[in-house]
Amino acid sequence: MYHTDQFVKDLEQLNISLTDNQIQQFLTYYEMLVEWNEFMNLTAITEYEEVLKKHFVDSLTLIKAVDLTKNLSLIDIGTGAGFPGLPLKIAFPNLKITLLDSLNKRIGFLNAVIEKLGLENIETIHGRAEDFAKPGKLREKFDICVSRAVANMTTLSEYCLPFVKVGGEFISYKSEKIVEEAEEAKKAITILGGKVNRQIELYLPNSDIYRNLFIIDKKSICPNKYPRKAGLPSKEPLR
Repeated sequence: MYHTDQFVKDLEQLNISLTDNQIQQFLTYYEMLVEWNEFMNLTAITEYEEVLKKHFVDSLTLIKAVDLTKNLSLIDIGTGAGFPGLPLKIAFPNLKITLLDSLNKRIGFLNAVIEKLGLENIETIHGRAEDFAKPGKLREKFDICVSRAVANMTTLSEYCLPFVKVGGEFISYKSEKIVEEAEEAKKAITILGGKVNRQIELYLPNSDIYRNLFIIDKKSICPNKYPRKAGLPSKEPLR
């Protein structure tokens, strides 16, 4: 038996309430995460309460920036073990979710979770952001692009903004204050068709764990030459 009282209280602070079935889906996801993590590297965090707080609740803080009750299309770049895309799908089944990751083993895990939980209107893609953001693929197809990937904002913007429709948003989850990094990224964001909207600073419910949602609006079509070929956005960030 798992105690879920704290999880429910945390979500109440985000104005999210789950059905018993949704809570069970999160518990099954947790069990599969720990089981698969024994033979592949999915997460360094495996303790029950920590996974609920630092992965599940953290993923759902997007509600602070977006009305997730709308029928939005969302792509999660570098999703890893499924964060934030899978928790968002469990809590908000109305969302149309795409999970993209470059490691096929992780995609195998995600597919197993999706099948076990009976989730619909969610797909996984094995590949690199630079390849799938090309014209004719997934370029400018999504209302929202999210990423919890650990990368500089300039690099992340080149990976992510090309996926966003004009009028949509790219939202980066950050675990630290990024004042200088955000300032350095402004030129690249403008080149890529974006404009910095705002940052939402918060602490995860009932904790002192700091988080930061960095929100960029997509204002115009991204020039066709971006993103550049694999590796360049991180090796030679736009300045």
